[in-house]
Amino acid sequence: MSPVPADARLAFDRCEELGGITSVPGTITRLHLSAEHAWANALVARWMRSAGLRTWVDAAGNLCGRLEGREPGLPAVVLGSHIDTVPDAGRYDGPLGVMLALGVARRLRNRMETSPHALEVVAFSDEEGARFGSALMGSRAFAGTWDDAWFDQTDEAGMTLRRAFADFGLDPHQVGAAAREPSDVVAYLEAHIEQGPLLQDAGRSLGVVTSIAGARRFALTVTGEARHAGGTPYDRRRDALVGASFAVIAVEDIAKRRDVIATVGQLQAHPGAVNVVPGRVEFSLDLRAADDPARDAAWEEMLATITSVCDERGLQFHWVEEHRAPAVVCAPWLQDVIRDAVAGVELAAGAEDPAPAPGAGTAARASGPVPPVEVPELYSRAGHDAMAVAHLTEVGMLFIRCLDGISHTPFESVTVDDVADALDAFTSATAAVLATERS
Repeated sequence: MSPVPADARLAFDRCEELGGITSVPGTITRLHLSAEHAWANALVARWMRSAGLRTWVDAAGNLCGRLEGREPGLPAVVLGSHIDTVPDAGRYDGPLGVMLALGVARRLRNRMETSPHALEVVAFSDEEGARFGSALMGSRAFAGTWDDAWFDQTDEAGMTLRRAFADFGLDPHQVGAAAREPSDVVAYLEAHIEQGPLLQDAGRSLGVVTSIAGARRFALTVTGEARHAGGTPYDRRRDALVGASFAVIAVEDIAKRRDVIATVGQLQAHPGAVNVVPGRVEFSLDLRAADDPARDAAWEEMLATITSVCDERGLQFHWVEEHRAPAVVCAPWLQDVIRDAVAGVELAAGAEDPAPAPGAGTAARASGPVPPVEVPELYSRAGHDAMAVAHLTEVGMLFIRCLDGISHTPFESVTVDDVADALDAFTSATAAVLATERS
């Protein structure tokens, strides 16, 4: 087994260090515009400066670092991901992409004096939407698609986004200054854990992303009548929880039949007493598919089915769409660049076995002649900052294997060998894009 390069080990270890910044001891919880977010920005900025990047925090709280090209002010190849988390998160969803981007910048900094483009690394402030409900706010601001209506959204403590901006030291009226112009950016590349099991099942450490699933999120409410549990016969009951339960089952049935992905991740019955028939149930729906027509057709069937169930039971059904992001196709030329980079890493490793045991990086494979490498191609079922940045410029993504596809939990896991493979491939892909004369 080849030794792991020191900079790959550093990227891996820094994810662990960043995981120590949390608002809830014993977990990793780092929310948008929190004190922990500011602390993380400061730490990553220090790492960026040590790699030679000029740093700043933009008007949306995104941390940015830049290496100039052969002359100041050139359009930039941008690498990035996010450093916010869901509650009780893992270490690698987002931060690994930022650490890999920083590792690439460190490897390429001595080549920049001849580069026709600058190189930037961005640690986006909010991808998850875990605090205020709307996802991708950091990258949306970066791409120039900020929605001022978000400022009125509140967190669990009742604080508005507008107030959180001010407390973080940002001016809500200046958020538009975070937006880049298309002429400022050559392309955007993002490395990210797969958050699914397909690479592990294929025995491969890396894959090229072809597209990112279009996602919609809804807040759903079923309203009936709260009454005494003992004194209300069944023919008088308008039980909101029973209606919501049928709705959840319908969501799963429709999603499976239509080959889309639907998740009810939150459900709360009111008034929530053991001896009261639930009068109101609030629940969430996260709906994704490889393309927007498939996703939207599934929602229309879900809406019709849930409405029918509620009508039959004398219940009212109300819904609000809280988030919509269209499916994004990664630029074909960037797919080619990343595919070639991954193939190069595997060929350099002398891979005789195209399907090593899960958990073994390609660097661990035996040396020897190999046939041409067929690089795994996947569509991303999870949303990423790249889908917001696609409104600004062409995007490409590299996926990294994670154990059993587990993510958004403390059990999220990658191997340092796979991180080493990813850093090699991401460096090669970035160098190829930097060498292009696109503008």
